[in-house]
Parts: sequence; structure tokens; C-alpha cells
Amino acid sequence: MKNRKILLSENEIPEKWYNIIADMPNKPLPPLHPGTLEPIGPEALAPLFPMELIKQEVTTDKWVDIPDEVRNIYSLWRPTPLYRAYGLEKALDTPAKIYYKYEGVSPSGSHKPNTAVAQAYYNKQEGVKTITTETGAGQWGSALAFACNHFGIKCEVYMVKLSYDHKPYRKTMMNTWGAKVFPSPSEATAIGRKILAENPNTTGSLGIAISEAVERAASDEHTKYALGSVLNHVKLHQTIVGQEALKQLEKAGDLPDIVIAPFGGGSNFAGLAFPFLRLNFEQGKNIRCIASEPSSCPKLTRGEFRYDFGDTGGMTPLLPMYTLGHTFVPAPIHAGGLRYHGAGVIVSQLLRDQLIEAVAHDNLEVFEAGVIFAKAEGIIPAPEATHGIATVINEAQKCKEEGVSRTILFNLCGHGNFDMKAYEDYFSGKIQKHELSDAEIKASLAQLTTPTI
Repeated sequence: MKNRKILLSENEIPEKWYNIIADMPNKPLPPLHPGTLEPIGPEALAPLFPMELIKQEVTTDKWVDIPDEVRNIYSLWRPTPLYRAYGLEKALDTPAKIYYKYEGVSPSGSHKPNTAVAQAYYNKQEGVKTITTETGAGQWGSALAFACNHFGIKCEVYMVKLSYDHKPYRKTMMNTWGAKVFPSPSEATAIGRKILAENPNTTGSLGIAISEAVERAASDEHTKYALGSVLNHVKLHQTIVGQEALKQLEKAGDLPDIVIAPFGGGSNFAGLAFPFLRLNFEQGKNIRCIASEPSSCPKLTRGEFRYDFGDTGGMTPLLPMYTLGHTFVPAPIHAGGLRYHGAGVIVSQLLRDQLIEAVAHDNLEVFEAGVIFAKAEGIIPAPEATHGIATVINEAQKCKEEGVSRTILFNLCGHGNFDMKAYEDYFSGKIQKHELSDAEIKASLAQLTTPTI
């Protein structure tokens, strides 16, 4: 019988997170104060984040210790399994070897608890009573609700209205762990009321939900804010995924030629890819790392590299990133976790330096890929994960056309058990191919008054 699953023991959970900034040839540009346009220091982030997370946000240390208590909670589901996708290889009739790291075994069903637990831990250490956050499809909100419940912290989640309506069981999951969930934009914040007054029928966006959560945190000294992607410390925490995968592939006597992960703000991609990029930096390897994004929200493939706000309301510092403009509201695709206007600072710099690649897939293509995978491997992937699978299929087909065998690794970042409405819409023909026009992107970027680079 073929060995499909490669496991690690609990004592092989990594003891440190990997900080790729230490190895980057060009360090990310600094965030700017939106008023003075001067670089901001750590103190500017203090109203929103606990100091230990701020230190992680700005550190250039290559390795950061994972607290024992965090590793102990990780052990509820980590190390996660690595699978050889023999079924998918056969279905595609490809000479490629395909592996996937399966993060859907976590309590909330995705990779998000890797940072949620860490962030809740550091907030607890500083006596924070409530954490606010945003969530797109609900994976991040679920993860933070789980983590806050563990540490006895109240949790308030602003969930993008589209997903709030389409994915009620994600809301119920958050409620079960004690979180209070608002459809965003909501009547609970000034920015939410303003946006609803301007467009009562808006489906919302991650940028809007971030603005609401930030506003709420900034108004209460006992409340902090947590972000599920984009920021440096979030990507740092997720590198536990790639470190485990590296160990597992070593056990299998293999090393990927290509590493692929879905892309929304960057934590999913960073978590798997950064530890393999380290081999490129340290050992001169040539591992291709590809970020897969939706063609309806293509900041990496069609956005502009410039300073922009991380939220719609303009409440965050200005960040140097690939962006479609902070007022951009993506089409109502089912991959809610990827409906974000900008890319994280680190990933943006890596792409600018051509150290990583990015591709975009339309929302019909990704569901086709998700169904192919589900039939071949048995796991129904989350809509976000299907973007990475679409890229895997394309690369595997190239291997077949070229008659070469390459090893492909991708992040199956979560299961789709709460996303059956999306699959139902696909099977009933309600999901149509959607791509932004050049005119739409140009119009969105034209609204920016933030500094160019």
C-alpha cells in the first residue's frame, strides 16, 4: 500500500517561528503616518496591539521563540498531516508528484488558529479584556473566537455581510465559542453607519470590516485589535506550517520544486512558502513559490505598488503594498477570505523583487478545480483553497505537456464543510466567470491620494 500520509510527533512541533525579513535582500519599506507621511515607530501601534506583538511586527531577528503555552495549545491539532495526492496525480495523468499540507484538522477547520492562539496569548499576558477583529469567510473569526475562549477574553467579530448572510454556520461556530458577531458594515460603529447611509445594499468588504474593528478597539483602553493576515507578526506565526512541511518532506526524501498557496492578505501563502524561500536564500535552492489569487480581486497580478491604507476608512498607517485601492469593494465571490484590496508588506516586497510569483484564477475555474480535488482526494476544500488547487492543476498539466516530473507542494488551508452553499451555487450554474476590467481597476486606483513609490 502506498504511504499517503506523512506525520510528525507532538515533540516535533517547531519551537521557533521564522522571520523572513532577516534574509530578505531588500527590507520592506516602513509604514508611514497618514498625516505627516513620516515613518511611524512602534508606539503608534500601541493603542491597537499588545507590545509583544508590536515587537514581533518590527523585529529583524531571524527566529522568534514560540511560548510553551502556545505550543501546548498547538498540540491539540499540530503537527498537521502532509499527504501525497496520489488520487489527484492519477486524475490529472501527470508525472508530477503532488503533496498537500492539510490545515483543515484544526478546531476551527483552517490554518488561522496558528496566529489566533498566539495573538490571544500575548493579549492575555497584557491584561486585555476584549479583542475585536474582522473576518471574511469566517475562518479567521472562528479561529480567534476559539483562541479568546481558551484564554477567557471577550471577542467581537465584524463579519463581511456577504459571508454573514451566506455562511450562517460560521457565525454559529463563533457564537458557540462565546464571540459576538456583527454583519459588516454594521450600525455598531460610526464608519459602518456612514457606509450604510451611502450604500444600504453593500455586500461589505474586509477593508470595511477592518475599519469597524479598529474603530471599536481604539475607543476602549481595555480593548485591542487582532488581524488575521497582512501584518508581519501574523505571517511570522504561520511559518509553523512550512517548517513542519519541510520536516515531513525530508522524511519522504523529497523537496518541492514548486510551492503554492492561496492569497488574500498573505498569511496563508507566507506560512507555507517562507520556510522554503529560506532555502533559496541560505542554500541557493531555486524553489518557485506561487501565490494564487482571485481574478476578481487581483492586487498582486494587476494592482499597483504604492502606499495605501490597510482599511477602507483610512484608520491604519500607510503601508507599502500592491493594492487595488482601499475603497475597492470586490465582487461578491464565495471566497470571502480572499476579498481584500491589498497585499501584505513582506509579500509585496518579495513580489516586487521577483523572488516569488503570482497568478489569478476566475471564480468558475477554481470551483472546477475544487470538485476535481474532492473527487480525487475525498476532502472538500474551502473556496479559498481551491485557488491554490487551480494553480496546482495548471502546473501539473505543464509537467505532462513537457514530459517532466516536478514535485509540487500546496497548502490545503481549510475544509469546505461550511461552504456547501458555494458548491450548491456552482452546481446550479449560479457561479459565473468574473474578471475585473482594466477600466474598473484604473478607476479604483484613481481615487487614491496616498504616496506613490
